[in-house]
Amino acid sequence: MDHQHLYDLSLRTFLGPIQHLLQDPDVTEVMVNGPDRIYFERKGRIESTDSFFPDERMLMAAVLNIAEFVDRPLGDGFLSMDARLPDGSRVHVILPPVSRVGICLTIRKFKKAGFSLDELVDSGSIDEEGKRFLVEGIASHKNIIVAGGTGTGKTTVLNALSAFISPAERIIVIEESSELQLTQPHTIYLETRTDQDPDLPVFSVRELFVNSLRMRPDRILIGEVRRGEALELVQSMLSGHSGSLATLHASTPAAAATRLETLCMMNDMQIPMMVARAQVAEAIDWVVQTKRNANGKRFISEIAELSGLDASLGYQWRTLWRATE
Repeated sequence: MDHQHLYDLSLRTFLGPIQHLLQDPDVTEVMVNGPDRIYFERKGRIESTDSFFPDERMLMAAVLNIAEFVDRPLGDGFLSMDARLPDGSRVHVILPPVSRVGICLTIRKFKKAGFSLDELVDSGSIDEEGKRFLVEGIASHKNIIVAGGTGTGKTTVLNALSAFISPAERIIVIEESSELQLTQPHTIYLETRTDQDPDLPVFSVRELFVNSLRMRPDRILIGEVRRGEALELVQSMLSGHSGSLATLHASTPAAAATRLETLCMMNDMQIPMMVARAQVAEAIDWVVQTKRNANGKRFISEIAELSGLDASLGYQWRTLWRATE
């Protein structure tokens, strides 16, 4: 019996109360907040369900079974776990007493096919003019940050942009949990390893990024910039690795630049703020801003060009394209 069949059996046995949600193609995330509070996200909206686990003991059995299946420690001394399931979905578990509401299990489902830019146009997430800017930006090796809040479709947009990278280029993809699915034949996927498994070495995004620079990349794609690896990313852009793509949590292009600047300062090189700002201003070409409206619809709201610093040493912006209301 292969790994996938074992997982399917485990799903039916231990995750019965949420099995229908995991098998629903329209459900993107399942959130279990204790045995009797289960929520899910469908088409951008969070809803509750009447499903429940019989008790805390059964929910604990379910998360321990997942941990054993993916070979991650969980329990005494290990009160949280991040892992990737055989189907590519991401799972996170956090236990009491860290969680005051009981055992929390969150599963972000893996989508086997991402949206193309044409599909984003068809769905109204961007228009033809905005698409033209993005295609030209990829072709001209612009360094692009895809910014947005949680669940705004940053990874979907990054995946759609990657389709326009030349198949002749060597691409290094770095992620904490593999989600990107590129079509180019010369693509290398690197995935972090956490310190949750004492028998395996730790590889952070930063360490993987440093390694990737020695692998002769034409392009580097980072699933999400979260920490001090921002400085290595920015400095690699300045040293000739143009055409890099990454996502970042930020609500506006200006906030994206400021956040990237702050993350650069979190690096152990401890560079001054104005040095970080000057490097961000020189390295980043465009910010593609993603948003989600009140109805849960994800869309690209703006493509902004960062054109350096002004006389007062603030970021200078030029809007290339903006969504019409």
